[in-house]
Amino acid sequence: RQKNSVLKKKLKIISWLLTFWFIISFGCGILLVNFLNTITIGGFKLGFWFAQQGAIFGFVIIILYFFNESSGQII
Repeated sequence: RQKNSVLKKKLKIISWLLTFWFIISFGCGILLVNFLNTITIGGFKLGFWFAQQGAIFGFVIIILYFFNESSGQII
């Protein structure tokens, strides 16, 4: 019973994290690219940055957050 509860908690966290990743990669990299391109960082347009590196950095942060939330237990 406790194992089932832990699994439900992890699935809820995974769902939220995948939604966050979708927003970063698809939303910022594709849908909002014209708006984000009005901002430049280091000479690069922000929309280009999100499309190239932002989704990868976001994914790494999500992995680290999930590992921390699961107390170092992957499954």
